[in-house]
Amino acid sequence: MEWKIKKLEKLYSERKTTVSKAFAKVKPGSKIFIGSGVSEPQYLVSKSIDYPLNIADTEVFQLVSLNSSPHTDAKFNNMFRLNTFFIGKAARNVIASGDADYTPIFISEIPDLIKTGRVPLDVAIVQLTPPDSYGNCSLGVSVECMQAAIRNAKYVIAQINSHMPRTMGNSFISIEELDAIIEHDEPILEYIEEPPDAIAEKIGFYVSRLIPNGSTIQAGIGSIPNAVLHHLTDKKDLGVHTEMFSDGLVELFESGAITNRKKTYHNGKITASFCLGSKKLYDTINNNPVFEFYPTDYISDPRNIALNENMCAINSALQIDFTGQVCADSIGFKFYSGIGGQADFMRGSALSKGGRPIIAIPSTARDGKVSRIVPALTQGGGVVTTRGDVHYIVTEYGIAYLHGKNIRSRVLAMINVAHPKFREELLEEAKRLNYVYQDQELPNVEGPPKEMNFTHKTPEGETIKFRNINHLDEEKLRRFFYGLRKEDVYYRFMGYVRTLDHKAAQPLVVMDYEEKFAMIGYTGDMPDEQLICVGRWFLDRATNMAEVAFTVSPDYQQKGIGSFLLAKMIELAKQKGIKGFVADVLAKNRKMMKVFLNCGYDVSVSLEYGVYSIKFTFDNPSDDHLYY
Repeated sequence: MEWKIKKLEKLYSERKTTVSKAFAKVKPGSKIFIGSGVSEPQYLVSKSIDYPLNIADTEVFQLVSLNSSPHTDAKFNNMFRLNTFFIGKAARNVIASGDADYTPIFISEIPDLIKTGRVPLDVAIVQLTPPDSYGNCSLGVSVECMQAAIRNAKYVIAQINSHMPRTMGNSFISIEELDAIIEHDEPILEYIEEPPDAIAEKIGFYVSRLIPNGSTIQAGIGSIPNAVLHHLTDKKDLGVHTEMFSDGLVELFESGAITNRKKTYHNGKITASFCLGSKKLYDTINNNPVFEFYPTDYISDPRNIALNENMCAINSALQIDFTGQVCADSIGFKFYSGIGGQADFMRGSALSKGGRPIIAIPSTARDGKVSRIVPALTQGGGVVTTRGDVHYIVTEYGIAYLHGKNIRSRVLAMINVAHPKFREELLEEAKRLNYVYQDQELPNVEGPPKEMNFTHKTPEGETIKFRNINHLDEEKLRRFFYGLRKEDVYYRFMGYVRTLDHKAAQPLVVMDYEEKFAMIGYTGDMPDEQLICVGRWFLDRATNMAEVAFTVSPDYQQKGIGSFLLAKMIELAKQKGIKGFVADVLAKNRKMMKVFLNCGYDVSVSLEYGVYSIKFTFDNPSDDHLYY
């Protein structure tokens, strides 16, 4: 082994050179790959313009350009023309002006594009760590397609930088694969993001509700992913499998929420392809065996992603249409970012056992002037996630589940998470397109108060969840109705009602939550919620008394659910300043009478024509519990 080490040391010494000698071997018209993101070799890139005869008319390939460099500056067009696979902020203007190119492609397919020669590379200019005693340099913060570029380029220039963190995994290159070595230390580029605003925080909260303990997450960068990570600190045994990450993931890791114990693929490890962040992030991953980096054709392969059970992929978008088509790479005809790993991770998480593909997006853009939820994508907008692949859509107004839903259900779900000021015009356009019923109504509110979420355990230990009813529950309410016994329908409606069509059901689900209010109890989680009870009131403003009624599915009767539901409705009515409740109950309905007579208030009861009229006010509690 000692002879091998000495051979490598000699080889390193022989290939160590100067910038001028390295660039002397670059020829005009070359295809040049440059390390991407924060891994860009700043020193070599800045020096490249000193050799205009060598780099004239060259094409520069880069996964993503974050730092302003000669190849992202239109004034150097006689030397370079950038071709990027994902549009970073530094390249946005030159691409928009037509002075650079964008190649749309799944991030998982980029290495193969290089390996097969469809992107032929003459030169690779990269940045690596100093070699270890075995002559291996780490690719550090950016592995993605770097190995493919280095191993398929005809000539490789490497900047050896001791500031580059040494990362584990499939992230090593031997000095035998380097043609020119230039030692130059400089700080690694940092990518510092603005803290999440109130909208991002709200989106983060809703997304966090979709991520159960033990999940494996894809954590990208940006204000929304960081807000999501911020709201996951109370979770247990999370794992990470992602193409990229930033400081938000490190903070979650340090909180103890990430253990990777439940990961079913690379158990115990955080797996990624590259990262962007601060020096704190770089110090955290340096020689840290918990973090492993792999090329994108491995990390972002949907088949590998799916090997993680309970895989939760969180991605963002620029615009989403009624039917669920997600535009994430362009604003109309103007290319803005790229396909990246969204399609790979959406498909991979959908294939995962218990997986959840999530698109998180603010409801508006341009300071609230335009809706991001639209009847049709802006002309020229590209579809990154198809309507067949979309599952969860999250905005600051809640969660919409679209997968397996018909167009009418999708449209209503999307309008429900749109900004309230755009909902009416969106509904009118949906009617014009014949996507929804022509008499479809929406509640005239921005959304339910947070306090309208409760849970109750039955004597058998089953958890029943409660929330306000909304217009998206119409079909669930109809299924609930058709599952009732004849006597339950008779007791509730005081007559035999055979059907509950759209016209009859809509007034029962479109609430104003003030004069008309309803709650449902259900089992399961989105999208498999099963409605098992309904309680509602109708307020008489003149008397400030509300008429109350509720129904419980036959399988869940005599489990304390009706009493719990009534108690919660009393609690909410008191918060709204309502004086009390009235109700009409058929004399035969002894179970319902028992619930009312044990509600904790002095109940006034009168009987006429076989119907009990019940009345009680909230300012007249009773310690006596009557048993009927």
